[in-house]
Amino acid sequence: QVQLVESGGGLVQAGGSLRLSCAASGRTFSQCTMGWFRQVPGKEREFVARISRSGGSTYYADSVKGRFTISRDNAKNTVYLQMNSLKPEDTAVYSCAAVMTVYSHYDLSRAYEYDYWGQGTQVTVSS
Repeated sequence: QVQLVESGGGLVQAGGSLRLSCAASGRTFSQCTMGWFRQVPGKEREFVARISRSGGSTYYADSVKGRFTISRDNAKNTVYLQMNSLKPEDTAVYSCAAVMTVYSHYDLSRAYEYDYWGQGTQVTVSS
């Protein structure tokens, strides 16, 4: 079992930056591939970024590539999402997610592939 708690959301002007954190409980964090997703009311949850267990491999949605950076600190059981050059269209509730068993057919950009979720943190970007 993994419990996830996000923090770091808030209100920021366009062009600004925020860093989200996701703290995980339990001793299995280093065994989990971690992802960030976001959702706005009335829309499906959207993949943002993911990071491998060791942190050596990352992958981003095209909409955030070059602006967002995902990282992790396994000693602190925490995954981060550094968000730069924020745009109003980045406004959403951001949630982190964890998956322990990655099957060969997973591409890890689909929400249903993840086992554990945080409650989310609101990010609002004003124009």
